[in-house]
Amino acid sequence: MRTFLQVLVNTALANVTTSFLWFALTFWVYLETRSVLATGIIGGAYMLLIAFFAMLFGSIVDRHRKLQVMIFSSLVTLASFVIAGVLYLLQPESALVDLGGPWFWAFSGIILFGSVVEHMRNIALSTTVTLLVPEERHANANGMVGTVQGIAFIVTSVFSGLAIGLLGMGWTLVIAIALTLVALVHLLFLKVPEEQPVPAEGERAATIDFRGSVRAVRNAPGLFALIIFSTFNNLIGGVYMALMDPYGLELFSVEAWGVVLGVTATGFIIGGLAIAKFGLGKNPIRTMLIVVIAMGVLGALFTIREWWWLYALGIWAYMCLIPAVEASEQTVIQKVVPFRKQGRVFGFAAAVESAAAPVTAFLIAPIAEFWLIPYMETGSGRATWGWLLGDGEARGIALVFLIAGLAMVVLALLAFTTKSYRVLSKQYLTAPDDAGEAADGDGDGAPDTARTGDGVDLSDARAGRAGRGD
Repeated sequence: MRTFLQVLVNTALANVTTSFLWFALTFWVYLETRSVLATGIIGGAYMLLIAFFAMLFGSIVDRHRKLQVMIFSSLVTLASFVIAGVLYLLQPESALVDLGGPWFWAFSGIILFGSVVEHMRNIALSTTVTLLVPEERHANANGMVGTVQGIAFIVTSVFSGLAIGLLGMGWTLVIAIALTLVALVHLLFLKVPEEQPVPAEGERAATIDFRGSVRAVRNAPGLFALIIFSTFNNLIGGVYMALMDPYGLELFSVEAWGVVLGVTATGFIIGGLAIAKFGLGKNPIRTMLIVVIAMGVLGALFTIREWWWLYALGIWAYMCLIPAVEASEQTVIQKVVPFRKQGRVFGFAAAVESAAAPVTAFLIAPIAEFWLIPYMETGSGRATWGWLLGDGEARGIALVFLIAGLAMVVLALLAFTTKSYRVLSKQYLTAPDDAGEAADGDGDGAPDTARTGDGVDLSDARAGRAGRGD
């Protein structure tokens, strides 16, 4: 657990840094252009890149020691941020925020690529829960991950707004580069007890093991449905990605909006601590779907009036629920999927789930900017929807939130009626306590075990470490 906590803190620092720069980029671009299309492009591109690279990241995590993966990720992120800093020095800001010019795409793309590569660390972190934490404490450890992400979000939100408002984009880049370097140096002094992973006999060492990922998912009945259930959160997340910051920046200054996001992100901490303390109940899949329904209701109502306190309270409540969705999925995968395949499964899940957000972001941003926002500014739009959404400058965005939230509720309710929900619930409740001894994933009729490079069963190694208390 001590090693896991060190890895967790280091990943938190890396998450703070990349999120800090990504949030700052979004704030900066919107303030310079006042275009929700621009923020939709940035947010959608971020999730699209995660979807594109997630399976590659998962394969890399399974093929290498987790600490090596984290070091490599930090090196690439550091190099990307340094290149972005050089571009900022060489080009005027007017060129960097020109959507029709090449430098906007180069500058934003490099920052987003560096942030996306850092996501490889999150996949590695999920597998270290299985590697370093006893199975009965997986849900609690995943709750701790949610808590740390909440702390990271608080720091990110507050300081991104303050950095852009008070220092500008240049010094923001300097801060991000310095923090990335600190995280990398700390990694170099960590030791994670793991042998070099060796592919099972007959298993291809593909760069992107799509076939192995799909096979691992299919071998756990209903697991693909779990991944689809988890995408419900990302569907509405794409709407938030495109429109939440523009809505907030209409109600607050950039400095105040960053503080609001930071305060509301205490919901991450509260939600994560609740899971760390109480777990996820007997059936995490059921818990997840109930939480998704609650998210949809919140998403439909928190902009029903243009009241800053309602918006802030709704965001806080929504963030309280996010750790439960993420921890539910991770806990199920960690139990029903063999350890040596978990990187690919987490990567596959991230690819599918992340693909949902850019689809909605890319669709919603132009629809909102060119249709719904202008429509709600007309007399006809106000007359039709004013009884429900009230008056204000951002009623078009509020209408999008209302529709997206109600759609999320309907999808989650339908999920309860599916056969996949019943099958996966039974699979989770009857699965062995150790994912290393889960059902056979190679089609050879023998159970899969998570093994180190020297042939020792990793599940036994974990049990031994837990028994010694170290």
